[in-house]
Amino acid sequence: MIPRDLLERIRRIEIRTRRRVLTLFAGEYHSAFRGQGMDFAEVREYVPGDEVRALDWNVSARMGSPYVKVFQEERELNMVLAVDVSASGLFGSGSKSKREWMTELGAVLAFSAMRNGDKAGLLLFSDRIERHVPAAKGSRHGLRLVRDLLVHQAQGRGTDMELALRHLQRTQKKRAVLFLVSDFLGGVDAAMLRSLNRRHDLVALWVRDPLEEHLPPLGLMRLQDLESGTLRWVDSSRPAVRAHWADTFARRRQHLEKAFRAAGVDHLALVAGEDPGPHLEQLFLRRSRRT
Repeated sequence: MIPRDLLERIRRIEIRTRRRVLTLFAGEYHSAFRGQGMDFAEVREYVPGDEVRALDWNVSARMGSPYVKVFQEERELNMVLAVDVSASGLFGSGSKSKREWMTELGAVLAFSAMRNGDKAGLLLFSDRIERHVPAAKGSRHGLRLVRDLLVHQAQGRGTDMELALRHLQRTQKKRAVLFLVSDFLGGVDAAMLRSLNRRHDLVALWVRDPLEEHLPPLGLMRLQDLESGTLRWVDSSRPAVRAHWADTFARRRQHLEKAFRAAGVDHLALVAGEDPGPHLEQLFLRRSRRT
């Protein structure tokens, strides 16, 4: 039984994401991802131009004229959200933390999958596997995923991306669409991404806070690494300090994008607090054109 206050929070997220879901569903979500394979649909009489390899020789022999097999794409997909719930997600320079923003992003993707008739699952990870919910259908299941995103209290503070990727390799037996949602502060291994992407359809969603890219001139600041607990003082009034901050971010961004390209993984860089809908729609549009 879901407590009333939690149910209200889930419903608020559902209402906020509904317009985005309808936009994505009416747009490119359906055609952006391939199904599991091809299912036999029917046989029909051969017409000039049909693929000869599609001839059904048994039916053709019985009917006395050539017939071909017709196949259709198996549309149902397994979609899995793999979300980083390490302590760095608790940071937010705006009205919401990265973790809260990731929850709404996950809700958009989960409800889009449900509306499309696909199965959706969830993996929450930090420096350990926090929770794994197998993919299933239905609106109640979608609400459960959002609930888990909202209320799960992570046991670990750090991030072990390799552990999460290996867990996905081990548990996802069928081809699936995997959305890897993280701030990627610890980086990522291109070889691991490539290995997972060979079997599945992996999409990386890199979530960052605006303050991680640009340090404002606010004078002496005490900063804490939320994963390690390390504290340090930074004089943000010094231009050299702000330039070093921006340069460090630029190098991290370059490393991530290089790893994603090397692995052949589609990726989006998203800023916490901004509407993700237009960015997701553009990603799906590019994919539908490509496939």
